[in-house]
Amino acid sequence: MVQLLADCLSEIFEHLEKDKFTLHSCLLANRLCCEISVRILWRYNWDYTIETYNTLISCLPNESKELLYENGIIIPSQTSKPPNQQPSQNLSANQYHIVTREIFKLFMNQISLKKLVFWQYSNIDFTFHHGAESYFKNLFELNCSSNLSSEFFYQLSQISHNIRSLIIEFENNISSGLSELIFVQKKLKYMSIIKTYNCKDLTDILSKLPDTLIKLYLSGGELDIPLSFIIKFSNLQELELSFDCAFKDFKKLQYVTFPHLQILKFEFKCPIHEELIKFLEYNGKNLKELYLGDDKNSINHTIAKLCPNLRKLSAGFKNHELETLKMIFFSCQYLESIKIWCGGSFLNEKDALDMIVNYSPKNICELNLYYLYDLKPELLPEELESFFISWKNRIPQKSLSLVITTSELNILDANKEYMEIIEKYIKSGIIKSFKS
Repeated sequence: MVQLLADCLSEIFEHLEKDKFTLHSCLLANRLCCEISVRILWRYNWDYTIETYNTLISCLPNESKELLYENGIIIPSQTSKPPNQQPSQNLSANQYHIVTREIFKLFMNQISLKKLVFWQYSNIDFTFHHGAESYFKNLFELNCSSNLSSEFFYQLSQISHNIRSLIIEFENNISSGLSELIFVQKKLKYMSIIKTYNCKDLTDILSKLPDTLIKLYLSGGELDIPLSFIIKFSNLQELELSFDCAFKDFKKLQYVTFPHLQILKFEFKCPIHEELIKFLEYNGKNLKELYLGDDKNSINHTIAKLCPNLRKLSAGFKNHELETLKMIFFSCQYLESIKIWCGGSFLNEKDALDMIVNYSPKNICELNLYYLYDLKPELLPEELESFFISWKNRIPQKSLSLVITTSELNILDANKEYMEIIEKYIKSGIIKSFKS
């Protein structure tokens, strides 16, 4: 009966995972509610207050409470008052560290950690505590910086072999234990390499990555990462390269076939025109999503030929490429979502909307008008309404999710006439959702 109650409460609390206030209240209800809610709360990054500490401290074992007492930390008495009415105390940095460490030890004895976000400024070393093996055994996601202590990475490599997602921000120092941690992973699916400093050569790290990867994200100000290491990931489904500078090493990938690749994204700069086209000749047919960033030498005319199975497309069409957009609509009949750059040297909104309403595939249900840099919408309210009327008359009729992205936040929200038109067609069901 007790187990049945625990299972029911667990199911209920799972639906409160983003309602921190309610989950905090559950900590005080009784021991069972506390045990279940703590597991959910600890999945996410949330700031400790003195009141939260008071509640958790009351749950610590006697051994930990004695340690706190010896270090001059007041242990709150049991109370039914809500946390915001608990008495508080000022903790020194060392006392704060001690309390946090003992709370971590409490968690280690109660739960199995699934996700860990851990940065250099935190000086808690989990792995030295009793119970760390069971605590980290089922770790699935790790988000950390490269300059954590080598001992932390070495210890973790002895315990956690089933990490699925690894997000690493590479700073000016790379701990030697990081390479070992990566090497022992046998089920790694997602790898994100965020390069924030000109750190030393990443060759050793990259060589340790297992060929089990299906998603890879590379980001940095400069592209000095040798892209040839990507070749071995034959199961790759998603590839995102986000760099501010021109590509210098993409030519090593242009003739490589990734039979499972479905999503290709360049957030900022794109590879050299000829190299990207050659890559799409080998991989474009399987692509479901294609995102092109600052593509100065447009390859739009080849998308229709090389990527006929796209569901999502993000690209900039120049003023003279209106017919190219029509060609893509005719060829990419599965297209459901399109993000079009507007203004300046790109298509004006009216021409783009006319093309979309008259020639886009029947599956289109999401439209994003994107304004680069400081460009602002120039579409007249009556032109916007004309588009919605025409969209209403399309066959088959589909509700449209509309996104208008500008560098100036909420620029359309301040335009009363625009918003009245949009709200009118939201109420009529023509617009499914709107975001600016």
